[in-house]
Amino acid sequence: MTEKTAPYEKPELWIASARRTLGLEVAGMNALLAAFDTALGQNFAKAIATLRKAEGRIIVSGMGKSGHVGRKIAATLASTGAPASFVHPAEASHGDLGMITSKDVVIMLSNSGESVELKDMLNYCARFSVPMIAITAKAASTMGRAADIVLALPDAAEACPNGLAPTTSTLLQLALGDCLAMALLEDKGFTANHFRAFHPGGKLGAQIKHARDIMHGIDELPLAIEHTIIGDGLATMTARKFGCLGIVDVQGKLIGMVTDGDLRRHMGPTLHSKKVETLMTRNPTVIDGAKLAGEVIELINEKRITAVFVVNENGKPEGLIHIHDLLKIGVT
Repeated sequence: MTEKTAPYEKPELWIASARRTLGLEVAGMNALLAAFDTALGQNFAKAIATLRKAEGRIIVSGMGKSGHVGRKIAATLASTGAPASFVHPAEASHGDLGMITSKDVVIMLSNSGESVELKDMLNYCARFSVPMIAITAKAASTMGRAADIVLALPDAAEACPNGLAPTTSTLLQLALGDCLAMALLEDKGFTANHFRAFHPGGKLGAQIKHARDIMHGIDELPLAIEHTIIGDGLATMTARKFGCLGIVDVQGKLIGMVTDGDLRRHMGPTLHSKKVETLMTRNPTVIDGAKLAGEVIELINEKRITAVFVVNENGKPEGLIHIHDLLKIGVT
């Protein structure tokens, strides 16, 4: 019977391996950053100019690990306003070349630039004048020579001790793909409102909802006019169950806020007969309806409050958001 390996038998070796891997990959990223001061920067600008005027889609392709990276790049482009699809080079040779038109731009990834599976797509792009951008560490490779624009990666050492498993090279491909996507995003003026259209679900979708989408409306607001007696204000506050009371002036502008904490701090036999303005916090924290849910939770955490009123341009309350409303939709 084989003896069981003791847990954490060689932790120092494994941690040293992780540090070495990260060191090599960081060195590769630094080399990529420095390369933007050379021909890579000029070619990157040409690539963005080509991509931004494409009438069709951005087609991303690659084989093996480069293909996996390519799928992620295509997904990032598509989610940030640049229509993109991934086409597998092997499937392309069996009919999927029909997915590529002369109005598209192809981004092809291969560290060596010599993957045989890319040959048919290279020929197709040349035959139908489809602009092609190559991401490779070998600008003089078959793929590099066939491309209209070459984004040459630095020849950085792989983190694999055998120099075989794609590690640093795929990280650089991914990073360069992110650079393309972010430059296009900024060039298009792609905002959080646009982003929301492509990300309606999940925590990210919740983060980019607007305050007006999740606030309680005017009919639900716990409000009292200034000079109201605390006893009457407390009845409104209790009925609405938000743990706060908004105080408005005769014009309807929010001028203060009373919370459960304020009531506890002023507890006494004469509390009910006092006027709300004697307890309220003047000029409370407020937001406008256009603020994103992610920004609202940051504000609530920063101010250490549990609820915030939404006001219009005239300072009049039009809604309220409680921290529970944010937690309910997954914003934390």
